[in-house]
Amino acid sequence: MNLVPENKGTAKHFDVIISSEPEVIEAGKSTQFKIIVKNEDKVVSLEEVHEMKMHLLVVNEELTWFDHIHPIEQEDGSYLIDEIFPTAGDYLFFVDYKPENEEGNVYKHSLNVVGNTTEIAQLDTNAKFESESDGYTARILNGADLKTNTSQPLQFEILKDGNKINDDELQNYLGAKAHIVMISQAEKEFLHIHPMSNESYQIYAETLIKKPGLYRMWMQFKISNKVHTVDFTVHVAEGNKTSEGHNHHHKH
Repeated sequence: MNLVPENKGTAKHFDVIISSEPEVIEAGKSTQFKIIVKNEDKVVSLEEVHEMKMHLLVVNEELTWFDHIHPIEQEDGSYLIDEIFPTAGDYLFFVDYKPENEEGNVYKHSLNVVGNTTEIAQLDTNAKFESESDGYTARILNGADLKTNTSQPLQFEILKDGNKINDDELQNYLGAKAHIVMISQAEKEFLHIHPMSNESYQIYAETLIKKPGLYRMWMQFKISNKVHTVDFTVHVAEGNKTSEGHNHHHKH
């Protein structure tokens, strides 16, 4: 029998506390957020991961708007960031952080934005494998083949005027060739993905997707000191169940 070991109380529990100034968040107006990570009422020190101590990913509930920002560490150990929301409605914060000498965590936080700008772009649920930013076209090459339950490669290329750009035009962004986020439409499952080097593809990453369904994906890449954000819509199919978590047999 494969028993899950009981938590002996050694694993620390972290609380992420988010407050805003002003308290009522209004569309189109700048709001300052204060984020504190605590363990038993003590402020926790964070480790740098991908060149930053805290990554904050912000999306609207419809997954049509995205922002990736880096809160600034303060002397008291809290982190501050300003954000302007384009429309009223519900939004999600994903706070990605790693306490010193502990595993990395992602904290999901919902918030409501008020205001009279409610023209929210509805999500087009059709697959979208190409996206443009400032004359650059980013393309996911295997967007139609994504599956769960396996180490899933993600393969991208970037074109300018219909031609693939030179690899050396891509500058490192956050310590990698690009930065990728995937969020599922149904349960807002969040995947934070950093590419690895691969000779066959300009931008290449691997991830493990646990649940099938529609995902929105945002990729950021840097050329000539400017960060470009592109978006994709992919439908992930149910892959073969692997032996992980199933001790009855091994499938290769």
